[in-house]
Amino acid sequence: MHTWLKYHLNLFCLALGFFSRLPMAKNIQYSPSKMRRATRYFPLVGWLLASLLSAVYWMIAPLVGISPAICLLIVLSLLMTGALHEDGLADTFDGFFGGFTQERKLAIMKDSRNGTYGTCALVMALLSKFVLLNALAEQDLLVVSLLLAYPLSRAMAISLVQDMPHLSNQVPGRGSKSEPAAKPFSPKVMCLVLITGALACVLLPFWTVVYVLIGCSILRYWLRFWMTKHINGYTGDCLGTAQQLQELLIYMIILSNSQITL
Repeated sequence: MHTWLKYHLNLFCLALGFFSRLPMAKNIQYSPSKMRRATRYFPLVGWLLASLLSAVYWMIAPLVGISPAICLLIVLSLLMTGALHEDGLADTFDGFFGGFTQERKLAIMKDSRNGTYGTCALVMALLSKFVLLNALAEQDLLVVSLLLAYPLSRAMAISLVQDMPHLSNQVPGRGSKSEPAAKPFSPKVMCLVLITGALACVLLPFWTVVYVLIGCSILRYWLRFWMTKHINGYTGDCLGTAQQLQELLIYMIILSNSQITL
């Protein structure tokens, strides 16, 4: 049992180190095979990040008010993740809308410079996040929204590896940081990913949960269609885009359902 716990704690730490910039122990064991297995804990990374942000909000909001506290949460989220997913969002929009061929789209996505499409997408995503979180906080729904959106958006994003090809080596001379994690899960592990991602659904009303799960499923299959249309597969940037859009959708559904029930 001790060996099993130590092994899976190592996997979780690998996932935490890969998907965040939180400080990590130096004795974590890495290998490509371990990294592939660690991806199953992506939603748990979301749980940890959401819990930290919720704790900060509880401490800060009474002192500075809702809007400044939300602004601080967004900044902290960017710092804790290294803006990993936001970078993917910007690169994906630059590539998909700035190129005319699959090869050109992928080349643009690998370019570290942001273009107009990516900048607009990033600004609108951050602005939308601020507005939605602010509205949720005013209805005392911020914490439960974070606890659902952070893990579930990550679970839905990583689920795309199940039925799409990974395009890590399509640009000559360029590898991909997501290559070790780009392997399909077994059905058992995929169930674990989805359950841990959606666990906070127990904190929400039944119909809100139904709308969230249906909405996330529809967006998931639309994203699959969209990515296939543009590049016939996915990259790590695409997974970051999927996470960001799923997160925003979850906030939107929770907020809209709360307005209906008022």
